Amino acid sequence: MSILQGEEKGNREQGPASFQLLASSFQPSACTLLSCVRLLAVAGFVYSLFPAFMRYPQGVGDNKLILITLLVKLGVAAAVASALARSRTFQRLLFAEHRRHRQTAAMLAFFLVPLTLGVWVRTTVPNFLAADISFETVILLGLLVGPGWAMLGGIVLSAPAVWHHEYLALPFNAALGLAAGTLGRFVEMEEIWSFTPFIDLSLYRWIRRNLRKPRIDRQILMLFLIAVLEMAREWVARNLPSQTGPRRLFALNTGVLGLQVLVWLCAPMVVGIALKVWNALRIELKLEEQKRLLLEARLDALQRQINPHFLFNTLNSIASLVRMKPELAREMTVKLANILRALLKDHDTYVPLREELSFTDDYLDIEVVRFGADKLRVEKEIDPRTLEVLVPSILLQPLIENSIKHGLEPRINGGTVILRSRLNGDRVTIEVADDGVGMGNRPASALRRDGAGIGMKNVQERLEVLYGNQARFEVVSNPGRGTLVSIEFPANLG
Repeated sequence: MSILQGEEKGNREQGPASFQLLASSFQPSACTLLSCVRLLAVAGFVYSLFPAFMRYPQGVGDNKLILITLLVKLGVAAAVASALARSRTFQRLLFAEHRRHRQTAAMLAFFLVPLTLGVWVRTTVPNFLAADISFETVILLGLLVGPGWAMLGGIVLSAPAVWHHEYLALPFNAALGLAAGTLGRFVEMEEIWSFTPFIDLSLYRWIRRNLRKPRIDRQILMLFLIAVLEMAREWVARNLPSQTGPRRLFALNTGVLGLQVLVWLCAPMVVGIALKVWNALRIELKLEEQKRLLLEARLDALQRQINPHFLFNTLNSIASLVRMKPELAREMTVKLANILRALLKDHDTYVPLREELSFTDDYLDIEVVRFGADKLRVEKEIDPRTLEVLVPSILLQPLIENSIKHGLEPRINGGTVILRSRLNGDRVTIEVADDGVGMGNRPASALRRDGAGIGMKNVQERLEVLYGNQARFEVVSNPGRGTLVSIEFPANLG
């Protein structure tokens, strides 16, 4: 049976243009696609050298259109897989270790909506046979979500075909979903993700491995079974034709042995292309997750570095007052307890500026008691719009401590610490200034190298970890006039 029965031949030129459009829209796995095209091209060349040997006795058909259809089919698979991979929701559903029924149904919808439309396009648009990749889709569903959902997906995908009198599509797709799901239960998930469409290389590696030590290769088993299932579909379509109307099951029946082999091998290529695209994305997401965990570990280490540093300095302040002013020491101890309670509880990386200011108030109360209200004065110029902006936790306390210890403490008469915040468009600026002795007019990098205190270096490094090059950290200090520390980063509202 020719694939062109009942089809108009006037639109044959649609194939190459469609392939170019689809191939140009797909970028992430261009090497994979080119390798498959290369294999088909080599096989096509062999067919052209031995046309008589490669024909069935009863074979007829438009062989050029079939080759174009196979190439476009690879492009369709690559484009659909790449388009689905762009959705964050699809990524979460696809790579979830455990899915609820609702999540599996949502994932099934991502497959079925566009690909059922592809089946409908194949049944209504002349000669655009490559739009129908329902066979490969059912296999993917079986491998990824199991036999029950794959059977359901196969039934839905067969609806347009059954509507156009291809009545064997529904039972065949259901049986295909059961077979693919059973195969998926037998094969490990990592082996499914690593399945490759580079069939020529897979066979070569399989032969080399089995010559040394014979064993069962599940990837080769997958490749072989997918090809066998495609052969079964072609056999059913060829041997159970409709006597009076359209064919009962769609399949590419070429009548040419060499070309039919390409049809059988195209199915595992399409499955492999989709898995290759998604596996590349899976590896990329894993690398991003590892990077995120590394940054969190680094940030946690920096956070732990602040706490003992702050505690050591505060206890020194309390110790200096225990004998001379026990009541003040007791008050400071209560303030310290409040601070430690806030430090020891689990808190987020970011907190609203309002909470950060409340935390620093307790610290400043301790320092005011220690220095005296006449020697340490605190002024605040806080923009109310910034109070709900999220800032890194324990951001201001190290800077305030640096101003007091390195700027005001050396002065006999003390001085003033000024806290400012303002909102500039989508960025927030926070400043800690003092009118102390100053540290010299050096850039932040120089201060960091010279070791102007753990707190200053820690804040700068945390900003680099959290915001990268979107954060600005500047220190301007004039001897005898004071120091200004300015921080600017994106304003994210809580």
